[in-house]
Amino acid sequence: MVAALRGGSGKTIFSVGIIAALMSLGRSVAPFKKGPDYIDAGWLALAAGRPCYNLDTFLMDPDAILDSYHTHTHASDFTLIEGNRGLYDCINTEGKTSTAELAKMLGLPVILCIDATKTTRTMAAVVGGIAAFDPDVRIGGVVLNRVAGKRHQGILTRSIEAYTGIPVLGSVPKLRKQSFPERHMGLVPTPEHSWAQPAIDAIREVAQAHLDLDRIQRLAETATPIARPAPPEPPETVRTTASIGKRPVIGILRDAAFQFYYPENLEALEAAGADLVFASPLTDRRLPPVDALYIGGGFPETHARELEGNRTFRNELKNAAENGMPIYAECGGLMYLGERLVLADGEFEMTGVLPAVFGFSKRPQGHGYTIVRVEGGNPFYPPGSTLLGHEFHYSSVQSWNGSGDNLAFRMERGAGFLDGRDGVCHKNVLATYTHIHALGTPGWAPSLVSRAQAYRTSRETTSRPR
Repeated sequence: MVAALRGGSGKTIFSVGIIAALMSLGRSVAPFKKGPDYIDAGWLALAAGRPCYNLDTFLMDPDAILDSYHTHTHASDFTLIEGNRGLYDCINTEGKTSTAELAKMLGLPVILCIDATKTTRTMAAVVGGIAAFDPDVRIGGVVLNRVAGKRHQGILTRSIEAYTGIPVLGSVPKLRKQSFPERHMGLVPTPEHSWAQPAIDAIREVAQAHLDLDRIQRLAETATPIARPAPPEPPETVRTTASIGKRPVIGILRDAAFQFYYPENLEALEAAGADLVFASPLTDRRLPPVDALYIGGGFPETHARELEGNRTFRNELKNAAENGMPIYAECGGLMYLGERLVLADGEFEMTGVLPAVFGFSKRPQGHGYTIVRVEGGNPFYPPGSTLLGHEFHYSSVQSWNGSGDNLAFRMERGAGFLDGRDGVCHKNVLATYTHIHALGTPGWAPSLVSRAQAYRTSRETTSRPR
């Protein structure tokens, strides 16, 4: 587990560097990201050459976490999990949702990433306090970031090791070249980063030059084995959906504008009986033949002109929605289904499926975990159910010409769409600011696939000659 004292300490840089360096030695690494995150996970996946899965103790129950961990690590030499925020940061005073909680659950030693800017011996007291705060969290080593020079490195290393007994596993000097530009809260998404692989190579070279990879590998071998839970029985809908005729096809809009998809969500749709096809409203002129759409989050605002310019795609998507095609949209997908995006450089037409106009602020308008109570009728969730998710958006509703009856969710935690409500519905469309994770919301994928199957069947029935 790679953790830190706070966000912005360099966890992603170290995690990417360690993975890439181990890969260069011929080792296979299973990457994970702790917490709800798409951007860091994309960089970890690129470094490892395989999907990065998310583990989150708010969104998922312990058995789901352990099952995912075992499923995706059994054929790898090493596992690396990048934590989020500070090691003990969480949503309450008991440690719920912290990186430390996950490290204990999985029996993993922690590498603590320290930003050493303008500090020396004091950092030994900080590391000692971190180690003593929860004795069940095993701090296996420290890596120093933004070290000013050899003298600075020496004082830090001797102080930390002498006063805490915790080894310093490497130190990285202040880097003059910024290979990882940041946007909003995190690093730029890999689909937008034309020099992503050169950036991975550059940070691998830094890790090879400044980290003790031999000791890091030996530390990984001290992880405590954890038992795998018994596999759960799949829901009835999962077993029956795929057997009804041909598999329905669900379209995924994925490109630089819409890129935030948990791999578990896509895998859950396939496991529930769907075939997936990928399309781009930036480059594809036509909507492909599909039985449902899943539109994830992203940054449509940075591609608003191109999205507006693809009028044929927009019109076909709107016609599909009006004809009853099931569509599930999250955050950026919600904005794309609205009428317009109002930006500093103009207003841009979107699909017009939903009667909403979105504007943007310089500060987040919704940020953090969400608890959603499903109150109204909608295509995918039974009323009375509760969804656990997360939101992060700078956009907000500038105008809304719908009614309260079109909003199926009540926010028990989080900002949502408007006035404590979310879950915008229109026919078989459901769009929301809340992102869900399929392992924490296991009914989502079977429901979407079932709707897609019903839509496919209805069209086949209508098109048959009488």
